[in-house]
Amino acid sequence: MYYVSDRITIDDKVCNGKPTIRGKRITVQTILDFLSAGSKEEEILKQYPSLEKEDISACLKFASQLTDRTFTIKKIA
Repeated sequence: MYYVSDRITIDDKVCNGKPTIRGKRITVQTILDFLSAGSKEEEILKQYPSLEKEDISACLKFASQLTDRTFTIKKIA
């Protein structure tokens, strides 16, 4: 298991290696999808009672850190 932060983990045996929250089968993408659809933190926490508010903040921070990188697009074939 690889710890991206104290709350975000990546394990190739859990959710096909997608970033998850504390090794649970709840992906960062799932939480970001809920937020982008307009769900409030309280609604997400109600649907996923094992989550904490800090988990949602960690998902947003993780996404922010990904977009803070420089990417190079290379044409293949």
